[in-house]
Amino acid sequence: MSEEVLHAVAHQTDPDTETLSAEAAAAEAAAAALLESREILPTIEPIEKVPVDLKASELYINRELSHLQFNVRVLEQALDEGHPLLERLMFLLIFSSNLDEFFEIRVAEQLRQLKYGREDVGPDAMHPQKVLEKIREICEINVDRQYKILNEIMFPALEVQGIRFVRRGLWTPEQRAWVKDFFEEKIVPVISPIGLDPSHPFPRLINKSLNFIVQLEGKDAFGRETGLAIIPAPRSLPRLIRLPDELCEGGDNLIFLSSIIHEFADELFPGMKVKGCYQFRITRNADLSFDFEEIEDLARTLRGELHSRKYGDAVRLEVDQRTPEELIAFLMEEFNLNDSQVYRVNGPVNLNRLMAVRDLVERPNLRWKPFTPGLPGKLKTDKDIFSILRKNDQLLLHPFQSFTPVIDLLRQAAKDPDVIAIKQTLYRTGVKSDIVNSLVEAARNGKEVTVVIELRARFDEESNLQLASRLQEAGCLVVYGVVGYKTHAKMMLIIRREGNNLVRYCHLGTGNYHSGTARLYTDYSYMTCDQDVGEDVHKVFQQLTGMGKIQKLKKLYNAPFTLHARMLELIQNEIRHVQAGRKGYIAIKVNGLTEPRLIRALYEASQAGVEIDLIIRGMCRLRPGLPEISETIRVRSIIGRFLEHTRVYYFANDGEPLVYCSSADWMERNMLNRVETGFQLTGKNAERIKNELDYYLRDNCQAWALHSDGSYTLLQPQEGEERFSAQHALMEEFATL
Repeated sequence: MSEEVLHAVAHQTDPDTETLSAEAAAAEAAAAALLESREILPTIEPIEKVPVDLKASELYINRELSHLQFNVRVLEQALDEGHPLLERLMFLLIFSSNLDEFFEIRVAEQLRQLKYGREDVGPDAMHPQKVLEKIREICEINVDRQYKILNEIMFPALEVQGIRFVRRGLWTPEQRAWVKDFFEEKIVPVISPIGLDPSHPFPRLINKSLNFIVQLEGKDAFGRETGLAIIPAPRSLPRLIRLPDELCEGGDNLIFLSSIIHEFADELFPGMKVKGCYQFRITRNADLSFDFEEIEDLARTLRGELHSRKYGDAVRLEVDQRTPEELIAFLMEEFNLNDSQVYRVNGPVNLNRLMAVRDLVERPNLRWKPFTPGLPGKLKTDKDIFSILRKNDQLLLHPFQSFTPVIDLLRQAAKDPDVIAIKQTLYRTGVKSDIVNSLVEAARNGKEVTVVIELRARFDEESNLQLASRLQEAGCLVVYGVVGYKTHAKMMLIIRREGNNLVRYCHLGTGNYHSGTARLYTDYSYMTCDQDVGEDVHKVFQQLTGMGKIQKLKKLYNAPFTLHARMLELIQNEIRHVQAGRKGYIAIKVNGLTEPRLIRALYEASQAGVEIDLIIRGMCRLRPGLPEISETIRVRSIIGRFLEHTRVYYFANDGEPLVYCSSADWMERNMLNRVETGFQLTGKNAERIKNELDYYLRDNCQAWALHSDGSYTLLQPQEGEERFSAQHALMEEFATL
């Protein structure tokens, strides 16, 4: 950074936007009081600070643009020939799914701010209008790339493997006859074309649904001559249909629903001529907002809001690039959009629905090789998990190690006559999961079962409402946490009578209680019967289900009370080590780093000479490698077969490491506006965590290095250097291939 830029940074007007709610501010003050007795080192006179304003906007990357860059890194996986072909296709489609959510939530929020004149700039000081312009620029380039990859790389490569997406111009007469029968038998009975006229206004179309706009010529039976119609594709219909093998010359032959509707659209308008039929798709604001002061029953309020999600304000229009401009203009007017919100694409507008190819094509040679998650020796030989935990804590790393012991712990608790109570948090789990089945069984067996369900887990709200009903019907006590604070902590507490004592067994995790995602996401599970940990978990549950002042915990840290303050304290502790002439080192692995005060603390640590490695999967506002500000900070993002989801905090502490796992990312929402837990690991478990962090820091083929300008570069082995993938190494270490 030049002296001129440094001078400008130093004199930048403070864009501090970290105003806390009264509740969060009170929590922070209470946390500071609780932590006063936990100083690790005596205070040392601070070193002379570099005269740079660490709140200056130039030092921060915009959150939304950083989020978008993560999606671009996902798209890049479609070009990685080291991945199996169908998995590369999945990455291409996941990019679409991620982009949908990005527009539904993040873009919608920027538009909402502009609409109501409530522009809320972050520490980067970028105005929402500028953010939207940059989003458009990045999306336009990468959506175009996505369709080029699909049309010019993926489809040809799949065809070489005998997987064909058969265009209607290539149907044989026999295939066309079969498709026509399919259209008349399966599509016509459920489809409802809508001719536009004064008595048939433009329909209210559901968020992300596939639709067609049709140009018509002629008059219908009533003498109407409007010229336009809309065909909504029913969601009950598959978007991909497999042609019968006997009609094809080998391989797997698939056709798009859109191709069928295009081909036979004229049959939906008898006696009229279809001049053109063009697919389009609208994305709407899908965020749910509440006035918490007005809520009396959260579940009832949520049920009422879920329906509106399908019909929020339009934020994006995707159209076939062949659509005439006058029709695009018509759609823009109907949805109150401008041209910057329109994406003209060369292919299906609903790409993520192509994921159905996984169920239609059996090609194990084009998928990831299956593996069997490993188990620690004691969990293999001894089925009594309670006796195992009385002797040793158990630390598991999913998906390389099995999630089954966590389920088995709850299953045993449900059946064990000595277990008297179970407490559990659920964020995303599914209505019919093994975890839920065991909770239901436990309640029916007469145990006291308390479940804290976070109803507002985004896009899982409906599932969680059903889950709550099922548990309540079984006799569980169900609560919804604390209004205004999402319960994101992953905790299970089992109280068991052993002789004259009540013994607490706990599970704490970095991920959700979902056996499906435990095969796809990397997460830590920690099982223990440490009674101090059990007492702490009990106190957190009391805070969630009852009321009372902040309680002092012995071994856990929890948001929104002590976790944030503890992280700031530990960063300062590393600074003190450096000031005292010792080495300082921090390694953090989380999904997002956006909280400004934590970023400033890391900048201060770097200025003091602390070495810092950050493994941030997604959003990262911090700029590494800035001279005199973040020279000792390195940031990387790992993208691979599994979604990196572990949250690990490592502080070297002059040779006596302090190691934590947590449910919390280093983001404002996690540290200040959610209920989260952080738990310390010691001894061999702490050593193991550090070794596994080192794997990710050694990765030279799935790691993307962040530069100070916000761009990323995929790391590659240097000449003579052996290729190393952290995920592959962990699989080889723990799983059976």
